[in-house]
Amino acid sequence: MATKLLMKGNEALAEAAIRAGLKAYFGYPITPQSELLEYLVRELPKRGGAILQAESEIASINMVYGAAATGERVMTSTSSPGFSLMQEGISYIACAELPCLLVNVMRGGPGLGTIQPGQCDYFQAVKGGGHGDYRMIVLAPGSVQEMADFVYLGFDLADKYRIPVLILTDGALGQMMEMVEFPEYDIEAHLVDHSSWATTGKKKGSERHIITSLFLDPEILENVNLHLQKKYDTIREKEVRYEAVMTDDADFIVVAYGLSARVSHKAIEMGRQEGMKVGLLRPQTLFPFPSEQLNALADHVNGILVVEMSAGQMVEDVRLSVNGKVPVEFYGRMGGMIPAPEEILNEINRFYSQKLIEETF
Repeated sequence: MATKLLMKGNEALAEAAIRAGLKAYFGYPITPQSELLEYLVRELPKRGGAILQAESEIASINMVYGAAATGERVMTSTSSPGFSLMQEGISYIACAELPCLLVNVMRGGPGLGTIQPGQCDYFQAVKGGGHGDYRMIVLAPGSVQEMADFVYLGFDLADKYRIPVLILTDGALGQMMEMVEFPEYDIEAHLVDHSSWATTGKKKGSERHIITSLFLDPEILENVNLHLQKKYDTIREKEVRYEAVMTDDADFIVVAYGLSARVSHKAIEMGRQEGMKVGLLRPQTLFPFPSEQLNALADHVNGILVVEMSAGQMVEDVRLSVNGKVPVEFYGRMGGMIPAPEEILNEINRFYSQKLIEETF
């Protein structure tokens, strides 16, 4: 029977991780995600897992690297500056094809910035972040419920593709409280057999398993890269997730993810009340990005507005997806500021006013 609780987003994510079979967590406290670490310190050891507060984010991600090599479900979490420190280790993990779950509860930047929410880590998340041609699956929750749901999904995808999976959320979703339903989850039914590669101790007569990202022969390293790119193509084909809201008859759509999408949802409802045919496309996977779906929508709309809590990052992927079919506008707030529905509605109104002028002349 499912359990329903009122929880903060960070705590809901931590509880879901335990229920999904988390065996080891390594992390370092940083606002606004510290509740996640605090919850796991209290609960994970009582429920069969191990937790260690490392001396830094660099140490944390390398501990994840080592633990993930055993094939167990492991994770870390941090916020924007801490995630920057983890980039080298994440690149190693991606090349070594180790499954793990990462969480970035974004804050405003650049630099040390603010503890208020932001979305300015998009490039870092979906374009690799560290060195090399690697990718992570990037999940973007839009509610406290999805903060929990995407943990189960994230671990399953990590195991399926032997890849690091990132939940990219923000300080507001991490701190807000909503009702969360935790479904029954049969851990054993979801676990994958890692015996062909995991380092769990060499048995007599068995093959030695070596986990590495060091390939000094360029021909070998190219083959490793080709293998990874083929895997990423499969992920692009099979793992795109998004939510479409009132897009069937829309002549104008808003594209937003995470907290920006929640605000944009209210804005399009207000626009509908004023007689405007406006809809919302919310990517739930930022990699793989719903490019084909956006391109298809561009055949039926007159314009697109991208809303982000940044100077404009996802907007580049939207423009690439649309490929010049329709105008793509951008509206953003930075530094921890959250756009209001009225601000987004004003941008929608501006488009409709401009379109009316064009039709008149």
